[in-house]
Amino acid sequence: MSSLASSSSSPPSPSPSASASSSPASPSATPSLATDGPARETADADLPAVPTWPDTHALYERFAALVNQPMRPIRPDAMPKVLRWFDEHCAGSKRLAERAATVIPGGVQHNLAFNHPFPLAIAQARGAHLTDVDGNRYIDFLQAGGPTLLGSNPPAVREAVQALLDDCGPVTGLLHAYEVELAERVCRHMPGVEMLRMLGSGTEAVMGAVRLARTFTRRQRVIKIGGAYHGWSDQLVYGMRLPKTGRMEATGIPRGATAHTQECLPNDPEALRRLLRWNRLRGGTAAVLLEPFGPESGTRPVHREFNAQVRALCDEFGALLIFDEVVTGFRAGLGGAQAYFGVTPDLTVLGKCLAGGYPMAGAIGGKREIMMSLVGGIGTTSRRAFVGGTLSANPLSCVAGYHALLEAERTNAPGVAARAGDRLRRGLEEIIERRGLPYVAYNIGSIVHLQTSGVLLLDTSSLWKLFRLKDEARRRKHMMEEMGAAFTAHGLISVAGSRLYTSLADTDAVIDDALNRFDDVMALT
Repeated sequence: MSSLASSSSSPPSPSPSASASSSPASPSATPSLATDGPARETADADLPAVPTWPDTHALYERFAALVNQPMRPIRPDAMPKVLRWFDEHCAGSKRLAERAATVIPGGVQHNLAFNHPFPLAIAQARGAHLTDVDGNRYIDFLQAGGPTLLGSNPPAVREAVQALLDDCGPVTGLLHAYEVELAERVCRHMPGVEMLRMLGSGTEAVMGAVRLARTFTRRQRVIKIGGAYHGWSDQLVYGMRLPKTGRMEATGIPRGATAHTQECLPNDPEALRRLLRWNRLRGGTAAVLLEPFGPESGTRPVHREFNAQVRALCDEFGALLIFDEVVTGFRAGLGGAQAYFGVTPDLTVLGKCLAGGYPMAGAIGGKREIMMSLVGGIGTTSRRAFVGGTLSANPLSCVAGYHALLEAERTNAPGVAARAGDRLRRGLEEIIERRGLPYVAYNIGSIVHLQTSGVLLLDTSSLWKLFRLKDEARRRKHMMEEMGAAFTAHGLISVAGSRLYTSLADTDAVIDDALNRFDDVMALT
């Protein structure tokens, strides 16, 4: 692709597959780990999916330093060059975006597709790269929002899907062998999953898990850890992305829908205890729902011991513990975050990786005695939590999920992707330090965070703080969008300019190429 030149005043120059920089950002800091053949496969088999848990106390000090100093955005003289790149190189995407805006609200069907200054239209996804309709090639750290742990469109999965389509098509409405085999495989890997019920998405699975918890416990109240995203169902559009914001985004949702939803700040077990104790006086708590890495895939990472503390509190107060592993299963390893932490939830929500990047990826897993309240069938007289879905557990999704898990097992994809995440984070830290920037880079395995504006790290723990920070949050959000545009213009696709998912396809060469490009962007600040 033709990528934006780093800091010169000349127009962008062509560089089909290399960065504008002539050398890696830090060769000495990121030595080559690549080997070939059986030796590499043997070494890869031993790679952990989460090599180390970050020092969260130190991270929160750095977060505070980031948001308590002036922002370091793209320079005013550099941003017009970034935007001009889109006009000069993305005409096809721009035309499609303009057409989309006439028939699709906002011009995008999915929040991840928003890109400043306009959405990109992708023509090809393969491995670690995306190519748009104009022929521009990008390193893909979006990875569809996380599900493509193997990289985009892996042949082993694609070929199995094609064979199934030739035999029976994508859906039958009846039982298929692959839905049994996928369920067996998930149950084999995940400690807290004895039975599995597939649904259409992570949002549906969370809805079902909450309904199931209320059915089983005969209680109503659900406590979520504030700032987490658990889908867009009425009851959980509450305290999203920023803790203690309650119903801030609950437009069109009756207050009754969130009347039994509560939130608690992450990393505050004593506050959770107080809320559980108060609820006990009013009928108890059905469940505590959390992302085991912390809200927004670890944007506010939890302390290492937090999940175990929540487990103990749930046991003490008779509440179910629900792990939302839509992102962490199976990025945290084939056993999920529950295996990594050694903390077994009562219910597990799955999505994304479950179907290997194919549609209809959602499931509830859990202990048999609880899961039996999801028994299917029409007209049953048993007490059950009703769920359904015409396309749930369809053969297409199940064959993709089964073979994606097989390939992840064979290649140790979680460990290989985590090694790439470590390499990327080390390189980003070197660039940030060398350029004297206040940014914070850290990773939890294959989930890499790059905080440049800190908009999701602002202290919103009270209504007064939220009101006072409203304008600053708007400015910091705009900075994050501009950073994302600059990354894109340099051939890097990220999650909203602040999160980077690595995959099995990210070789050392891919990561080093990406670091060169990140260095070019940071030279513009």
